[in-house]
Parts: sequence; structure tokens; C-alpha cells
Amino acid sequence: MLHDASAEFHDFFERHHAELARLAHLLTGEKDAADDLAADALVALWQRWDRLRAAQHPVAYARGVVANLARERIRSTVRERRRVDLFWSRSPERVDGPDVAVVLDVRAALIRLPFRKRACVILRHAFDLSEKDTAAALGISVGTVKSQTSKGMTELERLLGTEAVGELAAGRRNQ
Repeated sequence: MLHDASAEFHDFFERHHAELARLAHLLTGEKDAADDLAADALVALWQRWDRLRAAQHPVAYARGVVANLARERIRSTVRERRRVDLFWSRSPERVDGPDVAVVLDVRAALIRLPFRKRACVILRHAFDLSEKDTAAALGISVGTVKSQTSKGMTELERLLGTEAVGELAAGRRNQ
């Protein structure tokens, strides 16, 4: 029985590790952390494999685990940056506005989106998931997926222009 479970998990790992790492990369913007997040998610899945293997949509559950780990990594990074900024700041710096000379590509624009909007846009357009599957992966309602995806695409259009967002929505993956 343990051998069967091990073989099933190995097969699941082989089929989905690359996809989960890609999802982690797109959610965090950190290529180096993507494999670690995917591995951490798969370790968590292995610990629950006896229950998960009988689940109707184990890949959706796996995507949700990756999304939660990515969210926690982002929060942790933000907290750490704030601590470093507080430690090193002597006086508050005045910022007059955004650096308009910076050219934004799709990944940089995605990172600027709030996590939920970014996750919805990525799962819907980069992974071609349905609204229902996206909702299941993120643990939110289909209506929330619809609104967050729409708002995210509007923000991307503002950041990148209509043509670039049209390419993203058409399913062209720029990696």
C-alpha cells in the first residue's frame, strides 16, 4: 500500500512540479525561490497524500498550496524590507513621484498588482484555468475571480498599454 502511494505521488510530482514552480515564479517574481516554493508545496502534499490522492482535484489543491506559500513569502519579504528600511533610515526621504523612465514588461507589471489580482490574472491567462478552477485553487468565489481578473487586466492595461495586455489575454506566454 505504501509503495502504491509512493508511486502515485512520484507520478504526480513528475507531472506537476514544473507547473507549480512556474506558478510560484509568476506569483512571486523570484525565479530562485520558485523551485523552493514548489518543493515545499509538494512536501506538504506528500504529508497529506493519503487523503489528497482520493480528492477530486488534487492539482487545484496543489496550486492553492503554492499560492498560499507564495503569499506568505511575499508578506515575509515585505516585512523584512520594512525592518531594514526602518533600521537604516535616518530621516524620511521625499519622493516626488514614480520613475516614469522605467520601461515595464509584463512580469514587472504583474508584480505591481496586489496578490489576489495577480494570482487571478496568472491562473486565468498564463495557465488557462477556468474561473471555477481558479476559484478552487485560491479558495475564493467565482465572482471574486471574475472581478479580480477584470480589475487586474484593467490595471495591466494602464501600466502596459492595450496591445501588450491583448497579447497576454490571447494566451501568449512571455517567459
